[in-house]
Parts: sequence; structure tokens; C-alpha cells
Amino acid sequence: MILLTEDHAGVRVLTLNRPEARNALSTELFETLHASLAEADADDAVRAVVLTGADPAFCAGVDLKQAQQLGREYFSRFAEHDCMAAIAGLRTPIIGAINGPTFTGGLEIALACDFLIASQRAVFADTHARVGILPGGGMTARLPQVLGAAMARRLSMTGEVIDAARAEHIGLVTEVVAHEDLLPRALGLAGQIAEVPRATMAGLKEMYQRGSRTVTEPALAAERAVSAATPMDTAELAARQREVAQRNKRQM
Repeated sequence: MILLTEDHAGVRVLTLNRPEARNALSTELFETLHASLAEADADDAVRAVVLTGADPAFCAGVDLKQAQQLGREYFSRFAEHDCMAAIAGLRTPIIGAINGPTFTGGLEIALACDFLIASQRAVFADTHARVGILPGGGMTARLPQVLGAAMARRLSMTGEVIDAARAEHIGLVTEVVAHEDLLPRALGLAGQIAEVPRATMAGLKEMYQRGSRTVTEPALAAERAVSAATPMDTAELAARQREVAQRNKRQM
């Protein structure tokens, strides 16, 4: 199965399961994830969600091979099943348990979660620019909220890779744990959330969502407009795909 689902006493764990492709976002994966998020949010028995990846990676981002093959169709389908918006709009609290490398679209998925904890094996990068595409999943809206404008611009413009310790230092993740402790710790935190009365937690989540919308909604609109207006060179995308794939492989 391309997405694994497991329930633990009110907590639903969703695991991206394309380990051979570092959980890259194929159309099948992001469409399945989108549907599974909606199912979790509609299930009254689910009080919290944990999102993670099958080792060795959390998510390598866009499936570059499929994006090259399908071109604009890939990105159109991605927009129709916007997992980042679905995660950010969940009424149910969602924790990102970052088990490994988290790049580009994978980082956008992580940023949409309420908060993140990370394995010591986790590394993070926004490689959109280096690949030759523009963000479209909320990177330029959410990354500055978490890190501040200067650090967000630095990561997006350079494509540099940061490790888990630095991610914690700059506030990208809230905690770093040993790899084998990641899921138990995430389940423990999610269990604490699940113990809160449903109406109280729903109100708290709505407060945070409403408070962030005044910042994120205009930034998301600007990101979509600029991305849609900028032509994509598929030949350059193919060349950069090979370059970045080799670079990512060394990091993973």
C-alpha cells in the first residue's frame, strides 16, 4: 500500500510508503493522502493525527520523473489534491514525525502540520529553485512564519541542507529524538492532545488557524499567482532533476 494507516487509541498514524522513491509525491501518493486526511478528519474516533514516512526518508518532495513525464498535468492534479492545504485546514490536530530527509514539497507538507518532532536522522532543504521550479504548496507563506523572513529566504534561495540539530535551533522542529524513539514520542504527544476535551481542542485549533490566516492567505495567493505566471522549462527540469537527484542521494 502506498499509504499505511494505523490507529492507536484515538490517534491515527499515516505513513507515506514509497521508500524506494524516498516517498516522493507521485500522483497516486498525494491523491491517496488527500483522501485519507479527509477520512481522518471526518472520523469522530480520531482525536489526533501523526504523519510520518517509511524509512529512510520522510518525503523527497515532487516526483521529478513523473513531473517531467506529465508536465503541467502533474501540477494540475497536485493543485486539485492540495495535501498542504488539506493538512493546514484539518480540524484535527496533526503532528509531523520527521523520520528522515525532508525536501521541497516534503518540507511544504511538514510545514502544514501543527508542529514537528524529528529523528536525529532528519535533514531539511527547500530545493525548488535548484530544481528549476517555483513553490506552489505554501513554502513562501509558511516557512517565514516559522523561521522569520531572512532565514526562510536563505533556505529557499540557496537550497542548503540543514540537519536535525540546526532545525531545532532555528525553530523548524520542536524536539529531536533518537530515531527509534520518534514514533513512540509522537504517539505520546498525540495521546496528550487526545485527552483534551474535544470541544476545547477544536476551539484551540480554530484560534490558531484564524490567527494565521491573515498572514498566510495573501502570501499563498501571491505564491500561486507568480508560480502560475512563470513558464517551466521541461528540458531544464530534466537536467536539474539528474543534478539534484545525485545531490539528494548523497544526503540520504
